[in-house]
Amino acid sequence: MSATRRRNQVPRPRIADTGRPIAARRRITDMSTEHHVAHNYSPLPVTAATAEGVWITDVDGRRYLDCLGAYSAVNFGHRNPRIVAAATAQLGRVTLTSRAFMSDQLEPFCAALADLCGKDMVLPMNTGAEAVESAVKVARKWGYEVKGVPDGRARIIVAGGNFHGRTTTIVSFSDDDAARAGFGPYTPGFDRVPFGDIDSLAAAVTADTVAVLVEPIQGEAGIIVPPDDYLPRLRALCTDNNVLLIADEIQSGLGRTGRTFAVDHWDVAPDVFTLGKALGGGILPVSAVVADSDVLRVLTPGTHGSTFGGNPLAAAVGRTVVGMLADGTWQARAADLGEHLHSRLHALIGHGVYAVRGKGLWAGIDIDPALGTGKQFCLRLAARGVLAKDTHGSTLRLAPPLVITHEEIDLVADHFADALHRG
Repeated sequence: MSATRRRNQVPRPRIADTGRPIAARRRITDMSTEHHVAHNYSPLPVTAATAEGVWITDVDGRRYLDCLGAYSAVNFGHRNPRIVAAATAQLGRVTLTSRAFMSDQLEPFCAALADLCGKDMVLPMNTGAEAVESAVKVARKWGYEVKGVPDGRARIIVAGGNFHGRTTTIVSFSDDDAARAGFGPYTPGFDRVPFGDIDSLAAAVTADTVAVLVEPIQGEAGIIVPPDDYLPRLRALCTDNNVLLIADEIQSGLGRTGRTFAVDHWDVAPDVFTLGKALGGGILPVSAVVADSDVLRVLTPGTHGSTFGGNPLAAAVGRTVVGMLADGTWQARAADLGEHLHSRLHALIGHGVYAVRGKGLWAGIDIDPALGTGKQFCLRLAARGVLAKDTHGSTLRLAPPLVITHEEIDLVADHFADALHRG
């Protein structure tokens, strides 16, 4: 039998042996022991002690293959040696000055990141939500000072099913009740239209519209890929109406989908990027808003700030991450491994799986609800030594670090099939 046929077969349920220690199949129950931690998460009952590459070891010495990658924050693997070395070196020099002073790491980091994005200016921040909040502020101020929208009337169009964070402003334009309910009053100024529906979006544009904020591929919604004409038509629509196109690439960017940014799959250049997660190399939070100076120049001293944003340690780590992406090796790796991952997952359709979506090493999998909720299925995977994360209903997300191998993808697929067939 050819290797291609073997990859495309529905795998026989088995516990694969890669020669690495891995957690044996065991009972995993959903019982939190985090008594002193606010209950804003419902974690799997796995307590990490150490991690390396794609593997996490718990406090009992059991090993798990990490297929979440901290929601794409660990794109380059746990404790990537090059990133750790950069952080260690900077720890011995200077870690924080605040932006009241300059550091020798900030300008090189911003220059490299701007070049990677094809822009000329960077606003460094810390978390992804901060980057989105900052982009909202920039878009509104640009609308007033550059486009000429009357003060207080700026509007931003967003997509249904969006996930851009959980701050007060961001949940104001979310349609996820779990994130939104109970946190009003809500921030005005946003118009929500269905994701992927360019006609509805076009109808929502008015003279007061200053920006469209969109995930090129929706992550939290279940790795939803838009129609192929959506982003190109959106780019044209924004250009024609003097509206900023803001691409939230916090989860999808920096190699995850097999390209530097997800928008690259459609040859679209947004006016503004929001970046985070993988920009910190799995070491610390690093985020940024990246745009040309004709957009970011609306920020002047005192209009925006962050004590930790662009700190020397973050800049050193971020600069290293950008350098790693410069030659396209990581992007090509994600594309190649992603093709293998999707081939193995698509073979499960009709065998307990309804649909598989995504690009590169990013997949959303809809399983038969009769097999249980997504959380219950993740518990079954954890019992087999694979860590994944559910989202809405019976949908799972896979986002393994880009250092995963073909053999480890086979291991994941085999365990996935076993969990489907044997519960």
